[in-house]
Amino acid sequence: MTKIKTLLVSILLTLFLPMTAQEKLFTLEDLNYGGTNARHFQPENQWFTWWGDQLMYLDADEGGTMDAKGNRKRVFQLKDIGDGWYTAYYAEYPYADQPMVLLKNSKQRILYNWETKKTVWTQSCEGETATDWNKASRAVAYVKDNQLYVRDADNKEHQLTTDGSPSVVYGSAVHRNEFGITTGTFWSPDGKKLAFYRMDQSKVTDYPQVDIDTRIATCKPDKYPMAGGNTHHVTVGVYDLTTGQTTYLNTPNGSVSGDSIATSVPYLTNIAWGPDSKTIYLFELNRDQNDCRLVSYDAATGNRLAELDRETHDKYVEPLHPIQFLPWDNGKFILQSQRDGYNHLYLYSKDGKLIKQLTSGPWVVQEVLGFNTKQKSIIIAANKYHPLHRWLYAVSIKDGKIRELVNTDGVHRGSLSETGAFLVDNWSNPTTPRCIDLISTASGGSAARTRLLTASDPWDGYQQPIFECGQLKAADGMTDLYYRMVKPHDFDPAKKYPTVVYVYGGPHAHNIEASWHWYSRSWETYMAQKGYIIFVLDNRGSENRGRDFEQATFRQLGQIEMQDQMKGVDYLRTLPYIDTDRIGVHGWSFGGFMTISLITNYPDVFKVGVAGGPVIDWKWYEVMYGERYMDTPQANPEGYEKTSLLSKAKNLKGKLQIISGYNDDTVVLQNCLSFLKACIEAGTQPDFFVYPGELHNMQGHASVHLHERITQYFEDYLK
Repeated sequence: MTKIKTLLVSILLTLFLPMTAQEKLFTLEDLNYGGTNARHFQPENQWFTWWGDQLMYLDADEGGTMDAKGNRKRVFQLKDIGDGWYTAYYAEYPYADQPMVLLKNSKQRILYNWETKKTVWTQSCEGETATDWNKASRAVAYVKDNQLYVRDADNKEHQLTTDGSPSVVYGSAVHRNEFGITTGTFWSPDGKKLAFYRMDQSKVTDYPQVDIDTRIATCKPDKYPMAGGNTHHVTVGVYDLTTGQTTYLNTPNGSVSGDSIATSVPYLTNIAWGPDSKTIYLFELNRDQNDCRLVSYDAATGNRLAELDRETHDKYVEPLHPIQFLPWDNGKFILQSQRDGYNHLYLYSKDGKLIKQLTSGPWVVQEVLGFNTKQKSIIIAANKYHPLHRWLYAVSIKDGKIRELVNTDGVHRGSLSETGAFLVDNWSNPTTPRCIDLISTASGGSAARTRLLTASDPWDGYQQPIFECGQLKAADGMTDLYYRMVKPHDFDPAKKYPTVVYVYGGPHAHNIEASWHWYSRSWETYMAQKGYIIFVLDNRGSENRGRDFEQATFRQLGQIEMQDQMKGVDYLRTLPYIDTDRIGVHGWSFGGFMTISLITNYPDVFKVGVAGGPVIDWKWYEVMYGERYMDTPQANPEGYEKTSLLSKAKNLKGKLQIISGYNDDTVVLQNCLSFLKACIEAGTQPDFFVYPGELHNMQGHASVHLHERITQYFEDYLK
């Protein structure tokens, strides 16, 4: 690391001086995303996209080109297109060699030629959900009334299924969106074949959700596969638009029926098409999630062709990304894996031979943005520079050399042009709300960078808290952990402050990064304004620190995490301005589980807690997530007993408020109710509040109400 980089890291890990006190105070309507004023207090942003390698913009009512100096040239206005186009729900520029924009409103999608000022193609889109449009064939896959359809470029509707229902789901994400699954349809490159998921959950138990808005409350059950029970039976179909025929892949779990309780039945994930539009690649993962195989299938016959790669681990393997073929070489693909301890890139031949590992080291490839086809490199985002920083890099396929494309501290997110020659870099750091730059990936660095947007501070004129970041050792005495501390704007080290530990602590999430305000949640600002200090620590088990860092919690969720969080409390105790008699804790979801874990395992430390949507016992959580980290209740009874909070209800001493969405379909209400029952039996007195009709996270203005309630609880019992 250069001297400059060392200095920058040093600066970013020290205290930022408080701003001059201002008169204006924030309200939750200002800070919370559901508030009426919230959008005014977010850093200015601009939506950019690409037309090939030409940078394009799209505003609320127009679109156009932008040059390297940021100058705009309008090419169309929605009002000129015709009736119904005063607003668009979706827009993109799909064809690099044609001056056309794809627009969609509530009734139709169109291709509009901005040079001729004419609509050149129209397709109906009424009633569609789970929509997937293909630019090669202009066909669209969608779900309507539980059935899967394809509408071709001539507006002819093809119904692919007839047995779709709440129990048999087509064309949607499966396995409860685990394993990187976000969609349920996958077009071949030529647009002539559609791969799709079929999920039979008829054997999955129903959880009895209740709709209270009917005259007499009615039961509207969710299919909820709890750990150790029946899971979904998933298959993959392939529809041929040319022949009108559907073929199912001959995966180990059969074609269209079967019971998925067997441990040998795999999860199917990360579907990818070969460049020839004839071969499908996917990962098959066993029920124990410790044996993962990359397999190829013939799309026409459904026959299994070959097993190309296999990865096993004594804890778990977690495939999250489909393979990606090199745009200039159909015989090679990139595979992402944590097999060496960190997520890195591996180059394979299409027959499954490992050619070489492309990236390595104690850092994480966080995203593959795409390829620079001329330079034959991969454009990635990674935390190679520092665990809290996300930079953009070019990785040479030839020799694996890594070249920095940015040189500014912070968190960078990129959008790559079609050939990969240019990159839009949307970034921030702890003192920079947002900047957007145009980068040439051929050279990178400041010389190839053009500023497109510098956002002003949307909080200017308001009292702003002090945001700090630092590090301490985990409970193992070796591992570095990072924390954020938020202090009142007029912080006085001679005073004693009530302190709230905000916690999440679970996998696939982090709370600390080198973005604006160190990634602080706006509620922390609200609490600092009211005279609290907020402390947030990313414990072992959280993301972006490598496989072993995350897997330290295997089969004992909450235990290692609590040890690390208590190291944070030990640090707080060394600070003269922390009132150790007034320490509270708050978290949501996994953080709710952690909140109750901490307040019941350390009842003499935490005076007040607010737990939202908490898991109480992992036997009531869903199969895919729960069994990955805990195994089944049958295989790990000691772990489930150790981590269950039911037996901890008797330890509650401080004030605890539990909050849940009444219709939570992620952490079902059985968790909260069972803990309340245990508290009644033990004679302890938690408080409980539910949001009728809300799911796992409160939406819209209910979120404002929620955070006011959380705040008031600390005001009543901690301040």
